[in-house]
Amino acid sequence: MTQFPISEANKPRFTSALPAACDVVVLGGGVIGVMTAWHLAERGLKVVLCEKGRIAGEQSSRNWGWIRQQGRDLGELPIMVESLRIWKALAQEFGAGLGFRQEGVMYLARTEAEMQGFADWLVHAKAHGLDTVMQTPGQVQAAIKGADAPWVGGLLTPSDARAEPWVAVPMLAEGAVARGAVLVEDCAVRRLDRAGGRITGVYTEKGRIVCDQVVVAGGAWSSLFLRAEGVKIPQLAVLASVAATEPMPEVFAGNAADDRFAFRRRLDGGYTIAPGATHDFFIGPDAFRHMLTYVPVLKKDFRSTRFHSAAPKDYPDAWGTKRRWDADQVSPFERLRVLNPAPNMQALSDVQDDFGKALPDLGRPKLKAAWAGMIDTMPDVVPVIDRVAAVPGLVIATGMSGHGFGIGPGMGRVVADLVAGNPEAHDLSRFRLSRFTDGSKIAPGPSL
Repeated sequence: MTQFPISEANKPRFTSALPAACDVVVLGGGVIGVMTAWHLAERGLKVVLCEKGRIAGEQSSRNWGWIRQQGRDLGELPIMVESLRIWKALAQEFGAGLGFRQEGVMYLARTEAEMQGFADWLVHAKAHGLDTVMQTPGQVQAAIKGADAPWVGGLLTPSDARAEPWVAVPMLAEGAVARGAVLVEDCAVRRLDRAGGRITGVYTEKGRIVCDQVVVAGGAWSSLFLRAEGVKIPQLAVLASVAATEPMPEVFAGNAADDRFAFRRRLDGGYTIAPGATHDFFIGPDAFRHMLTYVPVLKKDFRSTRFHSAAPKDYPDAWGTKRRWDADQVSPFERLRVLNPAPNMQALSDVQDDFGKALPDLGRPKLKAAWAGMIDTMPDVVPVIDRVAAVPGLVIATGMSGHGFGIGPGMGRVVADLVAGNPEAHDLSRFRLSRFTDGSKIAPGPSL
């Protein structure tokens, strides 16, 4: 099994020669980029995916591994329902090693106000045909063995699932290659090549590729790349800390979370655990640029954010990171191949305490590993999936806001159809880039 999380310490697995030309270049080897390449190749397009570091090296191997419909923004929900169907098909193709299990997602409430939020979202779940149900305190106690927490109830979607992200995404990358996509690691895209404003290719550190379409799916790096091309998006990144416990008895086979901690069962018999609602944020130039745009979400989320005055050297929004460079110059994407931030060990220690108190039969868990990832987020906590009108041939697929792993297979299909010019199977207006400039009110998605 691939060691988690994936980092520069992992040797490159995708080392194809760089083609001179293709139809589409995908920038970024996370789950969104990989599944976009997969679906483009299935449509017969010649696609090259360039990853500056490692496939799934950043948030796509560092997330919780949840595949959830529950709690989704209503714009995402139909795509997520489709994505779950695709995950089932992927499990048939790749087998048990993918780690796909439909064991359910349960949200746990400590207050009646939280229960009301669950009830409000349940209306939408029923409208989309989900199997979501409210849980009484007794049902929670019956589902989670030995629980001793003041949970007043919960929300359960039995059909929701999980997979092992550091294993699954490289597997999906192999599937994309089998369908004809070319994947190249250690290959940063430095700049776009344009003629008359229209894309004619990309400049990579390994040479130029002729193409007429580019998909930017660079996760936390997307805004930096796009700004250098004159395209501004209000994307920031937050640090989320995660840990894996040593093997422990099973108390709940699925995924569960309250506002203090989250956990899910892993294939090795341990649990993935993480803070339920808190994260870290490094203040940089983009934070000041986009401060006003983020006011609505900050009002909801301020107390759960730990602020730090500066990001580590060479991070996308570090104070010293270059914002401009030429195609023949080393880019910021080569200076830091893989974002491998240090986890907040105090936050994880708090999670260990909360886990042990809530599940006293298990006690305070011992950690096998701890890591962190940088989540690309947007002011309304939903992504940008759109063509850039000012740059013909440019498509943005970023800002998944921590929701990318589960929705990746379906979102890759959506992006591929957008690139191919196929009719849209879903309403993508919620994800339009212009929502930040056309006077629309910023409406944060559900904080579930």
